[in-house]
Amino acid sequence: MADDYLVRIGKLIRDARQHRGWTQAQLAEALGTSQSAVNRIERGNQNISLEMIARIGEALESEIVSLGYAGPMHLRVVGGRRLSGAIDVKTSKNACVALLCASLLNKGRTVLRRVARIEEVYRLLEVLNSIGVRTRWINDGVDLEIVPPAELDMAAIDADAAVRTRSIIMFFGPLLHRMDHFKLPYAGGCDLGTRTIEPHMIALRRFGLDITATEGQYHALVDRTARPDRPIVLTERGDTVTENALLAAARHDGVSVIRNASSNYMVQDLCFFLEALGVRVEGIGTTTLTVHGVPQIDVDVDYSPSEDPVEAMSLLAAAVVTESELTVRRVPIEFLEIELAVLEEMGLDHDRTPEYFADNGRTRLVDLTVRPSKLEAPIDKIHPMPFPGLNIDNVPFFAAIAAVAQGKTLIHDWVYDNRAIYLTDLNRLGGRLQLLDPHRVLVEGPTRWRAAEMMCPPALRPAVVVLLAMMAADGTSVLRNVYVINRGYEDLAERLNSVGAQIEIFRDI
Repeated sequence: MADDYLVRIGKLIRDARQHRGWTQAQLAEALGTSQSAVNRIERGNQNISLEMIARIGEALESEIVSLGYAGPMHLRVVGGRRLSGAIDVKTSKNACVALLCASLLNKGRTVLRRVARIEEVYRLLEVLNSIGVRTRWINDGVDLEIVPPAELDMAAIDADAAVRTRSIIMFFGPLLHRMDHFKLPYAGGCDLGTRTIEPHMIALRRFGLDITATEGQYHALVDRTARPDRPIVLTERGDTVTENALLAAARHDGVSVIRNASSNYMVQDLCFFLEALGVRVEGIGTTTLTVHGVPQIDVDVDYSPSEDPVEAMSLLAAAVVTESELTVRRVPIEFLEIELAVLEEMGLDHDRTPEYFADNGRTRLVDLTVRPSKLEAPIDKIHPMPFPGLNIDNVPFFAAIAAVAQGKTLIHDWVYDNRAIYLTDLNRLGGRLQLLDPHRVLVEGPTRWRAAEMMCPPALRPAVVVLLAMMAADGTSVLRNVYVINRGYEDLAERLNSVGAQIEIFRDI
């Protein structure tokens, strides 16, 4: 949202509140937020989602405030169309949310370039704004400026926004340097089954952070005498746990060694950002990171996160499933090499440009052109592994790709409890997927897709996979309540339309 748009919305909200005869405190109580948050909204100094606008409109019984919002967003897809032309990959969702959390380390001004304009980012901005961090979109809404307060107001945290993003758990690492005790709401995000934060607790305990969970909140207490005097071995090579450990180590006065660390794309981007803050990180791209912490960070920093390999995979899958020739530009190739190797073995016809650097000067990019191909099912099963293996978030796209290949493909999504189950939603669209157990799906192709109307799965990547299948199916399909897609993709429908898709956004009246 542009700044002037936020100001206009804020004035509408203020006028509606005053017409109702309410104070800011009364509106805050009705919304379950703080008076200071309402004040920021009315002054146009806080990012605000359509959902929040609708809640305000309901509280104030005002059609003016709720104008343009009529319930959940849906997509109407006219399928069977070929894509053509070129489409650019946006910056990484997972890198952007990590960098937003990392901005809490810095007392100075942080500018992040080309930040993904997605719901996950908006939720984190709402949380940051609620605790006193000033953020604003600059340069025609392309870049994001972040300025922290001298003291964070954790008592005013926007709990509603916090529980809708799992990224909130990455506040632990930065916050342990800023206060001796604090509370955070439970983490939310996609419905992917049980995901414990125990690996985070084990790693952060070495920096003196003790966490107990009661009554929907994490209660954190910091022991300032604690020192990680030996290497920290992560019990899970996870992306967010590695990031949390990095954030804790960044302002630790000493050298911290993190072993069994993820070397995935968002972790590397976070390391590059920490280096811009003056923190020296050795071993970037490996499973052992040595962090030379800086107790105080007060710098004005300007950083450009790299492109999103999972979005790149989504766009490649869109071309494959719709049997199209499409050029996907700015693909972070080092994080898609295994996926492309598998697709080559399946018979994918494609070529790529020479490599060039992303705006961060570190990540290698290429432009990929995909052409219609006769695919054969792979001999081996499709399964994720920590980087440099096949990316966990790219596994679901192989369900749609395998569905258009000749033969049977076994997909083993061993990381999450529930995600493989959602892939069977493709059966509603003509797919032949057999759920063998909660983690394994057998996909038989080729598929004659058919149009259908269905609810969006509550998990991001399976939801996009369903959308891609609808794009391939002759006829008109409807995908209802696509908030989860907006969590991770910026203007996906409009961007796919720009290369030949026919997707209409609508809401119930």
